[in-house]
Amino acid sequence: MKLFETISLKFPEINDVNCKIHLAVWNGKDNPLDIFLAGNFEEWQRWQSKRNFEREFIVSLIQLSGTDRWLFAGCYRSSSCKYLDKEQYNYYSTEEVEETMDLSGRLIVNFKRSGRQSYLLAENWAENISVSEIRPKKMVVNEFSGYQHALVSKEHLDIIVAQQVESWKFALASVSGIYLITDRFTGKLYVGSATGEGGIWQRWSEYAANGHGGNTELIALLGKKGSDYSNNFQYSVLEIADNHADKNSIIAREQYWKAVLCSKEHGYNGN
Repeated sequence: MKLFETISLKFPEINDVNCKIHLAVWNGKDNPLDIFLAGNFEEWQRWQSKRNFEREFIVSLIQLSGTDRWLFAGCYRSSSCKYLDKEQYNYYSTEEVEETMDLSGRLIVNFKRSGRQSYLLAENWAENISVSEIRPKKMVVNEFSGYQHALVSKEHLDIIVAQQVESWKFALASVSGIYLITDRFTGKLYVGSATGEGGIWQRWSEYAANGHGGNTELIALLGKKGSDYSNNFQYSVLEIADNHADKNSIIAREQYWKAVLCSKEHGYNGN
């Protein structure tokens, strides 16, 4: 079945000639999936550098991990647009269509994007967007699936900490260890360690709170670039140890990883 056929079953008022399709993809700064999971997608979408939504309805799709699969993020009625001189942005007043809310975060479609255009006239592409699956539950933050898979963006980490996701909290609080912060914009690295009560969870919670976790080099970076720059960071686990492991041995392993990754010479580690 096609996407618009599925939507029209719930909301007959919409069709492919009164709608724009928004293909929301990671732009090097914002990850729309993280924004959606945090519950801020509609507000984020309202801010447009150009008048991209000059039709009555917007159908929003979020790309999943660079594939040809897209998550349906809602159907929105666009009522007005105001250009804000100070921000130099167009701000749309929108409202999510209630009839399709139960599909938001559940419906996944297949669509091979042609080029880099993110705002499509629905009548030109509706026949190319087919429903892949409708999940029984709305997509939420993924559960913890192992230390070797513990790779999260700053915005994703913020959600995990704010929601106190139990699987993540239990796993990360149970271990000390060495972690890595990667600046996705520059590729620069920061190697850190966590010891004692609360383990890695405690340290990562501090990063969620302020972006820098009290690290001198990261404080300086965010002071120069602005606090929002921390949204470029992603976090991963390099090595784990028991919470009762000798602190000096953890620090020694931290120095080892700094040497391996050259994070002093080419990254954000100062010592």
